[in-house]
Amino acid sequence: LMVVLVGGVGALVLAYSARYFTAGDPGLGRFAAVFVAFAGAMLGLVVSDDLVLLYVFWELTTVFSYLLIGYDPAKRSSRRAAMQALLVTTLGGLAMLAGFIMLGQHAGTYRWSEVAQDLPGGTYLAVALVLILLGALSKSAIFPFSFWLPGAMAAPTPVSAYLHAAAMVKAGVFLVALMGPAVVGVTSWRVTLLAGGLITMFLGAWSALRQVDLKLLLAYGTVSQLGLLMVVLGAGTRDTALAGVAMVLAHALFKATLFLVVGVIDHQTGTRDVRELSGLGRRSPALAVTATLAAASMAGLPPMAGFVAKEAAFEGFLHGNAGDRLVLAGLILGSALTVAYTLRFLWGAFATKPGVQPTESGRPGWAFLAAPALLAVGSLGVGAFAPAIDRLLAPYADQYPSVETPYHLALWHGPTLALGLSVLAVATGVGIFFLLHRHRLHPALRLPFDGASVYHKVIGGVDRLAVELTGATQRGSLPFYLGVILVVLVVLPGGVLLAGSPWPRNFQLWDTPLQAVAAAVIIVAAVSAARALRRMTAMILVGVSGYGIALMFILHGAPDLALTQFLVETVTIAMFVLVLRRLPAKFSERPIRSSRRGRIAIGVAVGAVTAGMAYVAAGGRLATPISVAFPEESVSYGGGKNVVNVTLVDIRAWDTMGEIAVLVVAATGVASLIFRRTRDLGQRSAIPHQAGEQPAAGPRWLKMGTGPEARRQSVILQVVTRVLFHAIVLFSVYLLFSGHNAPGGGFAAGLVAGLALAVRYLAGGRTELNAAAPVDAGAVLGAGLFVAVGTGLTAMLLGGEFLQSALLDFYVPVLGKVHFVTSAFFDIGVYLIVVGLVLDILRSLGAEMDRQSEAEQDDVRTKELV
Repeated sequence: LMVVLVGGVGALVLAYSARYFTAGDPGLGRFAAVFVAFAGAMLGLVVSDDLVLLYVFWELTTVFSYLLIGYDPAKRSSRRAAMQALLVTTLGGLAMLAGFIMLGQHAGTYRWSEVAQDLPGGTYLAVALVLILLGALSKSAIFPFSFWLPGAMAAPTPVSAYLHAAAMVKAGVFLVALMGPAVVGVTSWRVTLLAGGLITMFLGAWSALRQVDLKLLLAYGTVSQLGLLMVVLGAGTRDTALAGVAMVLAHALFKATLFLVVGVIDHQTGTRDVRELSGLGRRSPALAVTATLAAASMAGLPPMAGFVAKEAAFEGFLHGNAGDRLVLAGLILGSALTVAYTLRFLWGAFATKPGVQPTESGRPGWAFLAAPALLAVGSLGVGAFAPAIDRLLAPYADQYPSVETPYHLALWHGPTLALGLSVLAVATGVGIFFLLHRHRLHPALRLPFDGASVYHKVIGGVDRLAVELTGATQRGSLPFYLGVILVVLVVLPGGVLLAGSPWPRNFQLWDTPLQAVAAAVIIVAAVSAARALRRMTAMILVGVSGYGIALMFILHGAPDLALTQFLVETVTIAMFVLVLRRLPAKFSERPIRSSRRGRIAIGVAVGAVTAGMAYVAAGGRLATPISVAFPEESVSYGGGKNVVNVTLVDIRAWDTMGEIAVLVVAATGVASLIFRRTRDLGQRSAIPHQAGEQPAAGPRWLKMGTGPEARRQSVILQVVTRVLFHAIVLFSVYLLFSGHNAPGGGFAAGLVAGLALAVRYLAGGRTELNAAAPVDAGAVLGAGLFVAVGTGLTAMLLGGEFLQSALLDFYVPVLGKVHFVTSAFFDIGVYLIVVGLVLDILRSLGAEMDRQSEAEQDDVRTKELV
């Protein structure tokens, strides 16, 4: 049934939209795409048997409905209505997901056909169903979530006709119908649906009688009808279930028709206000007939589908207990109010009103009327052929507990009590309409509060809280932000650590007293760095702390880690020096001893907590570490004796791939921040020589040794650079190829080559750097990433896995037997990326900042001369 409604009504509404919109309307292509996507998501929702997949489609309909309701982003009302619908239905959907997870975890599966056979019991099931109902009720605009649907009328009329008649709001009804047969005996399920449905039906109908906008009248009428559907489907009997699905069909047909009729009226007359419309029935008789057929079905008049479904609902509650009869009385009153606002709709849209000028309107074309007319005729056909519809819908109703004499849909059952109740509802509704109309009374009864007021108060409170929290925390101070993060780290994980962590019993301070000496150096350097007032002093002390950690690695027998730590600290110090040149010498001119003490305390606490977590994690290990097998596998599979390097380029090559990708992104980010304009990014390659920077004849220690930057540097530094540069580069190449069996590898080798370029830059400036590396740093980074990824792809093309290594042993004349591992190519890629990163940083933080500083100084001199 839902597949037919979603697909059939959707197709008619889409065809109707071709006439409703004009070719010049903005965003028409986007509207069509989102509309079709919404229909697809809704179709996926109604055919899903997996609860998780159902939730995914559920939220997709929420997102697409947000885009459809906010079709015109220039209108504030559209934006607010779309956001309101999104927030309400999304929050309900999250609650529903929690209920799904509870049921799925209990059953061990998320397929509803299997979950329904293994439902839990007691409070667990009641809580899960209430959570699911929060999603269903919010989606179908049931009290207290009814307020979002009338606001969604800011959407174009075709959207309202589809989403609020046959699709989105029916999702909650569908979910209730889907789960109903399995949870029929759960009291919380039945009571929630009956109470919420009755309240929604009364409030929606009462509000509809107060509206002067035809579209809002239908919107509140839809809210009322959705409440009626929840009551009938939530009753939990075979006959009410049959009436419920028949009413779902009838409601989709007549409500979609009426929304499309309102769209025609608005399109032809430019208004939907009942106070301005007059005599439209005489000018557009075909439109009036179409609307009257649909309105008759909504009011429950024969021979329409609405009459058949409503009579079935009355019959279903007639034979229940006292509670069912009380619900039946509510249905009769709700049906009477439905008749009243139906008459108000017809009178407001088509009647000739005294004292109101006849509305000017042309007759709509047949293409415009085709969709609503087909739906109205369909409503008539469903009523006329009710027995055939009964045969299609009865299999669903038969899932409920059977009864002795099951009810069947028919247009005529004889002079039954249900028929008499239908007549009573119609007569009462006619009386209410004429009472309100003749005496010009307007229903003014309102609840002291409703969902809309609660929603606006909550949103206002959240906005206020956001402003206050932002003002209290977002001060523009990086130390403050970092301090908050670190304090939370100390309080939460530190508190858990002290409260209940399994501390290892065996505690060993050191393996050798030299470790205590290294630890003392690290601690003293770190505390001194926190107390330092000068930036350069703090940076040097941080470097000393890092070198102390490298010494700890050596004492623990990890020369590869120590080498990498030494190189990283050295490169980091060089990078810091480049940045500190443009910053004040001191952190602050103010005496901030108290703040320094607080920072020291936070640092000590963070260090203690981090050390404690590492100690507990290492000492609390139960399983055998996978790294135990690494030494053997690094030789047999990786073809190398350096476990660290083989791990990086073979065993954990995927991790290294991610890390070098991050390095490339970081280098690109640094360049984007430093180079101010797009055209300046060309400076990542060699900067063209300026006047006065050309090599001159005569002896010189550097290639660009006669340039102004080189002349400002020490001759001793230039001599040392001339002597050591090529040796350092060769040493980096040695580390690159020896790293598989000895300390080294692509990362360490790249850092050594980067230090060689840094020394060249410090000795001769940016022109000397360009002479030493006349390549684009971005090209080096790209080449490294290409080689690394290409190594993995080549292994796949040769029948292996991505990044799988191969061991090659062959004989080369002169060199003799050669043992080669293909992961060396991956290491070469890492080497190029690290070299490119350092070169990029030298060009950005060094050369480019020099150029910008000189340009600023030239501007100052020019202004002084002027």
